[in-house]
Amino acid sequence: MLCSKTFFPALFVFIATLVACAPQPISYETGATIAVWDLDNICVPGSARPDLGELLSARIIETLMEQGKYSVVERERLLLALEELRLGTTSLVGESSRLELGRLLGAQLMVFGGYQIIGEMMRVDLRLVEVESGKVLKAVEKTTSAADLSGWLNATRKAAEELF
Repeated sequence: MLCSKTFFPALFVFIATLVACAPQPISYETGATIAVWDLDNICVPGSARPDLGELLSARIIETLMEQGKYSVVERERLLLALEELRLGTTSLVGESSRLELGRLLGAQLMVFGGYQIIGEMMRVDLRLVEVESGKVLKAVEKTTSAADLSGWLNATRKAAEELF
């Protein structure tokens, strides 16, 4: 009887500790400002694949706008800020510079990513990054047939929906 009097309270404390230590789901404040960068083309150099980073990032922005929960920094503002700082094209700017630029434009969150063709498959990778800390909050990847452009757009949409 003495064993059960000490066992059950100890078990309760142990379970409560585990629950308290479990990772909490990531929540993003409604109304947060998000900047989306063109996805990087990370296909094998010299491949005849078109650069579709701008098209795929437009799909991400469209998905965010449809959700109606966030403010999105216009792509033109990002490019103008790059030009003013004489940093050139976004492909030449590192992630830390992009985060600083996002901070200057008032973004709390940024979406980075890339796409690549591997054999008959296309893969898109997205990362949601907190601007202030540079911490990756979530990463998502989706694959689809490399021959199907609409599949690329759908995979990008699904990845963006899963990211948020």
